[in-house]
Amino acid sequence: MKIYLSLMTLMCGVWLSSSHAVEVLPLQNSNALTQPTVNLAGTISLGSNVEGLLRYAREHNPNLAAARFDVAAATQRAEPASALPDPVLRIEPMDVTRNGGTRFLVMQSVPWMRKRGLQREVSEAKRAQADGQMAATWTELASRIKQTYAMYHYTTANERLTQQTLDLLDNMEQIVQTRYANGLATQQDVIQVQVEKTLLRGELIALQNEHHHSHARLNALLSRPTNAPLAEPEQLRNMPSPASLDESALLEQLLARNPQLRIAEADIQTAEKSRELSYAKRYPDFIFGIAPTQSGSAIKQWDLMLELNIPLQQSSRRAQEGETEAMLSASTARKQALLDQMQSELSEALSALESARRTESLITTRLLPQAEMTYQSALAGYETGKVSFSMLIEAQKQILKAKQQHLQAQTDMQLRLADIEKSLGEE
Repeated sequence: MKIYLSLMTLMCGVWLSSSHAVEVLPLQNSNALTQPTVNLAGTISLGSNVEGLLRYAREHNPNLAAARFDVAAATQRAEPASALPDPVLRIEPMDVTRNGGTRFLVMQSVPWMRKRGLQREVSEAKRAQADGQMAATWTELASRIKQTYAMYHYTTANERLTQQTLDLLDNMEQIVQTRYANGLATQQDVIQVQVEKTLLRGELIALQNEHHHSHARLNALLSRPTNAPLAEPEQLRNMPSPASLDESALLEQLLARNPQLRIAEADIQTAEKSRELSYAKRYPDFIFGIAPTQSGSAIKQWDLMLELNIPLQQSSRRAQEGETEAMLSASTARKQALLDQMQSELSEALSALESARRTESLITTRLLPQAEMTYQSALAGYETGKVSFSMLIEAQKQILKAKQQHLQAQTDMQLRLADIEKSLGEE
């Protein structure tokens, strides 16, 4: 009996030694999706950390590439927006029955003074919108990669932890069966450990499924085939210090750098310039022309021409001006609503991050040590016959639950950090 209990004590002691630090090691899995990718040096590469995934996404994500092309297109539109229209050449044969000559008329349209400049400014404001959209596309993509990686890490670590617990129960089952054969344990003890193993196998199946989903989502964000290999996650990102997460300072950064607010501000600028342009349409545009007349092989006459439109349809123009005024008011209101939403989301994310940080600290310093002490006490009681096997199993389950809660708190911190960085538009 003492030999069996000593073996159990040694086995459980080895398992408990890793309670405070749950590290991620590559899992033994025949599924090709979980096999790590390797570079030419033979080391684990894409998927082992967030930084490598972000670098890969910058180069390969099609949504980000499309946003870059949109910026390039908006940049190209700025030049023709303020260019003069092409001149017009008119050829008028005169008195063709008598070979009277030919009149050439060259005409150039010239808008009212400020119109060309305003058209260019509208185009530049739209380019700023495209710039903001590209930044917003990247921050959204980066946030999704960070959060998906955090879940990828969580499922990997949790799967490993569950497998470790299952291996422990396998050993416990062998010990209990040996003790039962020697009349030192009940059949209920054997059945109970088998039930716990079955429950853990069910959890392991669910975790492997979630692991596959996180793997596929990461590949989709990287524009890779869903079954393309990724390295197992090695570590989570370092968390910023609480002092660097001052809400007032971060609100200032949000106002200055949030890409959605940049888009909203560019939308306001577009509306303002469009309004000024609508008011400039109260004034006429001009067409200048010069007309040489050729008789035979010589130019015999030069004429000049000035043409302008008469802006009589003022009711139509007033409606256009009212439209642009309303569009400006709408853009301003949308920016304010967006700002209110962003401030609320940032405050919530900061509070959630602090809550997750405190939870993680509580689990590390209090819950895990207490769970270990409970298990050791139950193990000692079981050795002396004062504690039932079911209480020992329950104590073991409490340690597993505490470790899983520790992983969840770490993951929550990563998710909230990604939300904060998305709001700020920067790391």
